[in-house]
Formats: sequence, structure tokens, C-alpha cells
Amino acid sequence: MTRSTKTVSTPPSPRIRDAEATKLRILEAAKKEFAQNGLEGARVDAIALEAQANKRMIYHYFESKENLFKVIIEQAYLDIRSEEALLNLESLAPKDAITEFVKFTWNYYLRNPEFITLVNNENLNKARHIKDSSILREVSKKFVDRIQAILDKGTQDGTFRAGLDAVQVNITIASIGYYYLTNSHTGSVIFNRDFLSKKALQERLAFNIDTILRLLCR
Repeated sequence: MTRSTKTVSTPPSPRIRDAEATKLRILEAAKKEFAQNGLEGARVDAIALEAQANKRMIYHYFESKENLFKVIIEQAYLDIRSEEALLNLESLAPKDAITEFVKFTWNYYLRNPEFITLVNNENLNKARHIKDSSILREVSKKFVDRIQAILDKGTQDGTFRAGLDAVQVNITIASIGYYYLTNSHTGSVIFNRDFLSKKALQERLAFNIDTILRLLCR
């Protein structure tokens, strides 16, 4: 009789787990540092201190501060696209789907203020860190196609006017939330109103939804 043998899976070594944990800490620390100080002002020493790592490990994993920034920017875009992909928009009527999308965009900016400052900084760098990212182009195309399908469905059922372009619609949805938040401090002074109070944020979201639906609906 032959004795059966069982395959025993070998758990990841502590060294591998430690390496992954270190990389994650570095990425979190780098996101915070770049969001606060931009690419030029960010300090590798500060990232290392926050990540409880050393500069040698940062350069080992990411080669340079420039390349680390590139990873952070790409991940920032991938994160918002990943969360958007989880929205169950296709199951909703077109008008409701766009309403949910406007809400998501606004709430994502509120939950992730570093996203706005990171994108601002990448624009100052003329998008040189993401211009060759094939993965960003791929996920962005899927996102645009998805929104376009919702707009087309709305046109077909008579809800939306004809000729709507998903890219233009998304730019408008992003802009009316983005501008409000990037200018919230100066706006609060100029207009003598607390732009970031709970009441003001709720009113702004309602205004954003109303504005977008007025643009899209017949």
C-alpha cells in the first residue's frame, strides 16, 4: 500500500510580510507628504520618519523620490476609479444613476482631500508622471464607456437630451465639486459664509445634483 501524502502550504515568510508592510507604510507616508508639500517640497527624510523606515529602504523599493511620486499619483487615480467601479449604477434608472455618481464624486473628495492636492501638483508637473501609464488609460476608458452607456440609455428613454458626451459630463461633475473645495477657505472669507460647515456642504451637494440634472435632462 502506498501512503498518501498531503500537500502542506507554506505560509509567507516573516521577511516577505515585513517587506510588504514596510512598502505600505512608505506609500501611506509618501501620500501624506506629497499632498501637503508637493513633489518639490516633499522630503524623503520626512517620509522615512513617518513610515518608520529608513531612506535606504525607500530608494530600494522605489528608486527615487520622483518615481515614488509617480506611484502615488497613479494609485490616487486608480483608487477613485476602483471605488467608482463598485457603484451599482447600471441597475438604476439613468437619472438616478447620474445622481448617485454626483453624490459619489462629491463624497469621495470630502473623504480623500489629498486626492485634490495630488492632482493639482501633477498638473503643475504637466502630467509627466502619468502620461505613459497604460493602466490609467485602460481604466479611464472603461469608466468613460460606462458613463456614456448610462447617458445613451437616458437619451433613448427620453430622460436626457441627445448628444451628451461622457467626458464633458464628467469634467463638469468633477469641476463643480473640485472648485468649491479647493477654494473653500478664500470663498468663506470673500462671501462671508462657512463653506465647510455641515449645512453648507449639504446645500452644495444638492445644488450640484440639481445643476447636473438641469444640464442633462430634456
